[in-house]
Amino acid sequence: MRTTLLLLTIGLLAYPQEKANLYVVHQIKQEALENSKVMDHLFWLTDVNGHRLTNSPGFDRAANWVKKSMNDFGIKDVSFEKWGPFGRGWTYSNFSAHLIEPAYSPLIGYPNAWTGGTQGPVQGEVILASIRVEADLEKWKGKLRGKVLIMEPERSIGLHTIARGRRYADADLAAEAMAPDPGPTGVFGLTPGGPGRQLPAGPDGRPMSMAAIRAFRAKLHQFFVDEGVAGVLMPGYRGEAGTVFAGSGSSQDLKAPIPPPMISLTIEHYNRIARLVDKKVPVKVQFDVKTEFFDKGADTYNVIAEIKGTKRPEEVVMIGAHLDSWHGATGATDNAAGCAVAIEAIRIIKALNLKTDRTIRLALWSGEEQGLFGSKAYVKDHFGDVTNMQLKPEHAKLQAYFNLDNGGGKIRGVYLQGNDMLRPIFEAWLAPFKDYGATTLTIRNTGSTDHVSFNSLGLPGFQFIQDPLEYFSTTHHSNMDVYDYVPKSDLMQASAILASFVYNAATRDEMLPRKPLPKPQPERRGEGGARATGSAN
Repeated sequence: MRTTLLLLTIGLLAYPQEKANLYVVHQIKQEALENSKVMDHLFWLTDVNGHRLTNSPGFDRAANWVKKSMNDFGIKDVSFEKWGPFGRGWTYSNFSAHLIEPAYSPLIGYPNAWTGGTQGPVQGEVILASIRVEADLEKWKGKLRGKVLIMEPERSIGLHTIARGRRYADADLAAEAMAPDPGPTGVFGLTPGGPGRQLPAGPDGRPMSMAAIRAFRAKLHQFFVDEGVAGVLMPGYRGEAGTVFAGSGSSQDLKAPIPPPMISLTIEHYNRIARLVDKKVPVKVQFDVKTEFFDKGADTYNVIAEIKGTKRPEEVVMIGAHLDSWHGATGATDNAAGCAVAIEAIRIIKALNLKTDRTIRLALWSGEEQGLFGSKAYVKDHFGDVTNMQLKPEHAKLQAYFNLDNGGGKIRGVYLQGNDMLRPIFEAWLAPFKDYGATTLTIRNTGSTDHVSFNSLGLPGFQFIQDPLEYFSTTHHSNMDVYDYVPKSDLMQASAILASFVYNAATRDEMLPRKPLPKPQPERRGEGGARATGSAN
């Protein structure tokens, strides 16, 4: 028995134990917590340069600010790496909406992206036109000129009994650390096909494919144009109490028809109009929308910056977040917060003059909100093709990609994305931040953001567990996605952890262990993505 215990002890001692350089971690903490610039980054990305819809002037201004800031930090290797095609750009520079009859009231809302504007103020009678399938178009032909449409009746608003914002309690993190039950799971733990996830039904009653939905939407929008519809009012896809959640109303595709103004309203204002129409009370609204389209080129770009490694510069550690946002507000929690933390992490490393064996590369993505397009294009251009798993030489040289894109909450741990081999490594890297609330490792996968593009090609890409705060209840894709909902202390903590993880990965003697390559993922018909086209400074 004694011999067996001795052999086990020797075996454990012989196994290399992961270590974090605590002296460097101390320096990083000190710079991140006592000399933080992260809220300055957030201010410039939001209050000055938000919103940042891909291919919009706001995105270009933000990208140029990032480049100048990197140069000011002493990081000169900054590029705008092109990819495409993405499609036309769009922005709006004026919006107002008013209920005129039966009694005046201002309306809270904003236009949906890639929909048209007006030539000055427009007034029109509101009617309910339920157009769900192609057969409905003929029913309304010749009846809609000059009308303002609503397309669904009043929606009920339930009583809220749960707080809108929260932090993870110990019990929440303990549950998150447990492996999921076997079986398919959706994004953020939602069951595929669950409430709010069903696709619209077609004429046969079956859910329509995404290709069929896009084709019908194009026909509907051309019908609106041909029939002379003045505008369309719609409720935000969720939200209440003056909060409007909305995104695109049409497609960025250069060939897609441009529909008349499509305006999302807060549910309370939409419901008032819907009730009036239902009771046959005449309703008139006025709105003024100034939009602009940019068709000078279908390509767009990601923002790339890097600090060259000293010993193995061909090996790379990447950090990133998506620079693009929706347009209802300034894109603070989604995802200027992640960008600000990533920028701050690389600033900390440069300010401390920390030397790393590997190159550290910052990537701020475009096109994330339309389908992770920017990161997908980058992965295809640099690392390989997920459709056939044909890999490029850079694939073997990527140490890791660390992503931050779940709002402004502090980091509470890391999703291992099914790779248990990383558990002892990340445990060591997280240990110095136990007293900052970052303790949890979970074997679970999380999705719906840019690390997925890396994971899909078998690359080690990771997203951090973050306190939810008011992300999904209030700010995500809404008109409340503003600077005020991002806590300074949370971003400072996240900056310290991200900088530490990047430094550890860039100085580690060995490459991080990887899972086996996934199987090829053939592109499904009608769901093609973007492709990389080179780089431009």
